[in-house]
Amino acid sequence: MKPLQSYLLAALACISTLAHPQAALPADVSRYVEERDLCEHFLGEEPYDAERRKFLEKSINQYCTGTDRKLKALKLKYKDQPQVLSRLNGYEPGIEGTGK
Repeated sequence: MKPLQSYLLAALACISTLAHPQAALPADVSRYVEERDLCEHFLGEEPYDAERRKFLEKSINQYCTGTDRKLKALKLKYKDQPQVLSRLNGYEPGIEGTGK
């Protein structure tokens, strides 16, 4: 491999780590972060027609259902791990049923 290619691969690995900080989190927390971020994304979308409304309702049900319970359980499980807890504390508790 040429030196430039090695350098570019190393740079891409660093960028990937910065772009996906949850990679350093436990697997269950990483999954929660991904699902919760999708939940919040779909909650913020506009249902500009009936088809879009149906898609959003399905997506919100898929990604938001159970997030309050999961967040509480993960915070309890990782209460002694400040880095994990800090990431989880970034999420608003009680998001389900708020109609955001």
